[in-house]
Amino acid sequence: MTEVLAIIPARGGSKGIPRKNIRDFSGAPLIAWSIAAAKQSPLVTRIIASTDDEEIAAVAREWGAETPFLRPAEFAQDKTTDLPVFVHALEWLAEHENYRPEVVVQLRPTSPIRPVGCVDDAIRALLAHPDADSVRGVVPAGQNPHKMWRLPAGGSAPMKNLIDVEGIEEPYNAPRQSLPDIYWQTGHIDAIRSRVISSGSMSGSNIYPLVIDPKFTVDLDNLNDWMRAEWLVAFGGLEIVWPGRAKRPLPEKIELLVLDFDGVVTDNRVWVDEEGHEMVAAYRGDSMVIRNLRSLGIEVLILSSEVNPVVAARARKMKVEAIHGVGLDDKATVLKNVLESRTIDPQRVVFVGNDINDLGCFEMVGWAVAVANAEPEALRAADFVTQRPGGHGAVREICNLLVASKRNQ
Repeated sequence: MTEVLAIIPARGGSKGIPRKNIRDFSGAPLIAWSIAAAKQSPLVTRIIASTDDEEIAAVAREWGAETPFLRPAEFAQDKTTDLPVFVHALEWLAEHENYRPEVVVQLRPTSPIRPVGCVDDAIRALLAHPDADSVRGVVPAGQNPHKMWRLPAGGSAPMKNLIDVEGIEEPYNAPRQSLPDIYWQTGHIDAIRSRVISSGSMSGSNIYPLVIDPKFTVDLDNLNDWMRAEWLVAFGGLEIVWPGRAKRPLPEKIELLVLDFDGVVTDNRVWVDEEGHEMVAAYRGDSMVIRNLRSLGIEVLILSSEVNPVVAARARKMKVEAIHGVGLDDKATVLKNVLESRTIDPQRVVFVGNDINDLGCFEMVGWAVAVANAEPEALRAADFVTQRPGGHGAVREICNLLVASKRNQ
């Protein structure tokens, strides 16, 4: 069997999005998506994360990658290219473990949305062509360079077209269909013969393509990119590689929205006076959109293990029903009984939670939502993660999402 090493490069420094490689992306650390792509490939024989950061290394190990070394700081700078990172990894493994893979797969964390089979397709393409030095993922280019221009310094002279096309005198005036097809390289996948890297190149001269549907392409440079990518994961209808359990799509028909209280309706903090009276903080704007749900036939229920009457008080203010004082381990049982008594199909229920005692409810309903600041176990199990934290607009966010979905049907 061909020895195939997957390397996930993940340095600690990130200017655009701090701690990007371990930031939560749709319920799992960003690096976990690339590790999952490698783990789900039967052709990959070993997975290593190359990082200079102890915290990233710990997260990588948690999700199934090895971290036999920490990358030297000199290979983790803003302008460090891929080549010295991969040369270092191969030389370290050869020197310390006498390990020499034939093929190296690069899986960049910043391209987390990968089609199923992407990794295997690249490896098979490389092995099927003895002359191939590497295989690189590409997508049809969104902009055609034959219609691009070079501008003179100062802009006081005529422009010059960027690329000529043999047989077409003025490509910039030609219809797109008559111009050559152009492809843009992505960060989804590179499969490279290790000898090519050792000789001083990340690609070699014979680079074969793996053409990927452009709808899988995202570029995570800033938080707006991040939000758009998470929306694509949740609602894009793509068959992708998931870390852990595959996420379910939002059901077409929804009858009931169930909300946990502490950490969802509230921000999970409590104020206690000297006599033991408790107060919590909630988001006033949540109540404003619940009426919109009702107008579309979606009811709202608060289900909580909290015994304090503040739950009922807040529910009255929000004009929703509340069941509280439920045992920590009984929420799923209570929810099951509620749905059976009201003859509601669990697949038409959305549950919003934040902690491990919500996981049973997550499994029961059609769509499980975790708030942005939920516990890691809830984030991993959820089908969708809100942008806003509990008690700070998460409920309003999910209500608006359900309303928009219903109106678009």
